[in-house]
Parts: sequence; C-alpha cells; structure tokens
Amino acid sequence: MKRFYEKLKPHLHKGVHYGSHRAQIGLAGLAGLYWNLGPTNRYRVRLAAFAFAILSLGIVLGRVTNVNRIVKIEASDKALKVEKSGVLELKLPGIKLNPEIYIFQLAEKVQVPIDIKVPGRLAFNAEKSKVLSVRAPGRVERIYAFDGAQVNVGSPVVELYSPEFISAQQEYLLSSKISKVLVSNKAMTDLLNDAHFTQDAAANRMRNLGASESDIKAIESSGNTQPNLVMRSPLKGVVVKRNVEPGAAVNSGDVIATLADPKQLWFLGNIFEQDFRMIKPGQKIILRLEAYPDKEFVAYANYIAPAVDPQTRTLLIRADVENTDNLLRPDMFVSGLLTTGTADAIVVPQTAIVRIREARFAIIRVGPETFRRVQVKGYDLNSKSFAITQGVEPGWQILVEGAVLLNDRFAKQED
Repeated sequence: MKRFYEKLKPHLHKGVHYGSHRAQIGLAGLAGLYWNLGPTNRYRVRLAAFAFAILSLGIVLGRVTNVNRIVKIEASDKALKVEKSGVLELKLPGIKLNPEIYIFQLAEKVQVPIDIKVPGRLAFNAEKSKVLSVRAPGRVERIYAFDGAQVNVGSPVVELYSPEFISAQQEYLLSSKISKVLVSNKAMTDLLNDAHFTQDAAANRMRNLGASESDIKAIESSGNTQPNLVMRSPLKGVVVKRNVEPGAAVNSGDVIATLADPKQLWFLGNIFEQDFRMIKPGQKIILRLEAYPDKEFVAYANYIAPAVDPQTRTLLIRADVENTDNLLRPDMFVSGLLTTGTADAIVVPQTAIVRIREARFAIIRVGPETFRRVQVKGYDLNSKSFAITQGVEPGWQILVEGAVLLNDRFAKQED
C-alpha cells in the first residue's frame, strides 16, 4: 500500500497543481469579463452579488436558529350550552377570571324612579318677554340698544320722531297752564275740572304713545316739548332682535325690537299619546343637553296642552327653567326625563349591560367556572347607571365590570 501511494504521489501533486492553475485561469477570466463590462453593468453585477450574499446568509441563519420550531397550541375544552329559554351557559373549566378585570356584584332590589323620555327644546319665557312696537307713525332717529344689548327697566332702546307725540305734549302743556290760571279763581270750578280732565287725557295719550312717567314730569317741569319720543325697555333682559334701522320710516304697529329675560326660559317637550295618562302638572323633569353632558338641569311641568298635535301625534308639555348661570340658550335641543312614579329594580353600572342590536343582556355567575348570559329589560337611569326591571333576580352574582370581554367568549363559542 505504501509503495502504491509513493508511485501515485507525483501524479497527485501534478493534478492539484493543474487544478489550482485552472482555477486561477478561471478567476482571471471572470475578472477580465467583469472589467470589460461598462460602469453601469459592473454596478448591476455588484448589486446582484450583494443580494445573493444576503439571501445565502438568511438561509444559513434560518437553519441555525430553527425558525420552523413547533408552536404549542393549547386545546380548548370550553363548552357552551343553550337552554330552551334562550339563555346561554358557558363553562370555562380550569380558567380563573382576573378579579381586577372581572368584577361581580350581588343583585339587590331598590326603589328607582320611573322616567319617561321627553324630547324638546328651550325657548324664551313668553311671560317674561316683550315686543316693543310703534304706536304712532314716525321716523327712527336713533337706536340706543342693538341686538344682544343688556337693558334694564326704563333703559332707552329707540328714539322716534312722532308728530302725534309732539301734538300730545302741546295739548298737555296748554291744559296744564290753564289749570294753573284757574286754580286761583274759585268761580270757574267747572272750567278747572275740564282743564284737569284735558291734562289727564293728554298725559294718557303720551303714555299710550310710549312716554314714561319721568318723561311726562320732565315736560311739565320744564314747560317745553321734547323733539322726539324715547321708547324704553319694559323689563330687565336683552335685546333679542332689532327690526328697524336709523332713519327708517315706521307705521303704527311695526315691531321695533323683541326683548326677553335670558334667565327665565321654557322647556317645550313632546309627550307621546301612550304616556299621556301618566303626566300631571308639577312633575319633575331632568333636562340634559349635548353641550353639558355631565350636568343636569331641573324643571317642573306647569302646562299640558289640551289637544294632541295632529302632525306629530304628540302632546305639548311646558316647564319653567331657571337659567341663573346663563349656560342655556333658546332653541337648544334638550332630552328630558320626566319622573312619573317609582318601581323596584336592580341598579347596575352601564358597563354591566351588553347591547346586541335592540336587545340588552347581563352575565351572571352560577358556579365557580360557569356563567350565563341572560336577556334583561329596563331603562337608563342616567349615563352611568341602568335599572334592570326584568331578567335578574335578587341574590344573583352579576358581572358589572368586564361584561363585554366575557361576552366575546360567548360569541366565539356561538360561532
């Protein structure tokens, strides 16, 4: 064997030298081909070589790290049972619910108010509002209070030139002077009475035209007529709307401005026919507005319309609203809850109720690993609480936190 190897050794060295020489020739040939390419093609070759190297490295790393390792998938042995009543019962053997996420509460019956939803809107209290109108033809000389202006009783609103007002002033001054002359002459008592009657009539005429008592006294004390009639506010409030411009000619009956007290509002709500029998004056109405989702306003019904609106088939109900904080505005949409009585119910947080289309459900615990989803009836007490009137009995363990999460397990089992 040794002699065979010694005879073969020269040939082996010659073969190795020959193979190495051929490899060198091949590499030299490839290098020559590379440098014979243009710059653009050489750049493409380098990109291809780099991509091939990255791909090869990824394959090697993948085999080393064994990315195709087996992932353990736990088998589910949960079971869902559907009772004849439609109640779903879910068993979660071996699963313990996190008490920080899933919170249960003992169901207890309490007295809750029975409320009726009353949609409506706010409006100015018509009893606390006034329309300032022209009582004689004339011309607008000046406007003192524009839209939104705050006014008090007696505050000037508009100044008018009125020939009738000037005529009434002249008649008043003339009768006043005659009265002063006749006072010293007792023989002319009848004429004095007529002069007083004429003076009172002229004063009433000025009042009817819009003059105030202070205006009449100023005319009598000065002995001169005023060039224009000042129309004054009859209430404390704001100018809601102004209907005239300076220099405009006006006729008797034209509206100059609308005044109202913004702190005295009305709630105008609509009651459906089926709820009419439960409505009485004096009942409390809780008002909520989108502008103040966390705030409640209290009103009391003071008027119920004697007839149903033929268009909406609803009955108008009205309530006084105190706007002392000036938060409310007329024509705001309002959702009202009118309390008509009390009833026994189980009060739970809104988080305990699962809403599926038009139905409402609650989840109760009937065993350590068994839960039921039952349909319930009731109504919203407010944005945070729900009153269950049917479907849950006192003493049941009802899920008040995490109901939506556990309901997902019911839904997956149903699928």
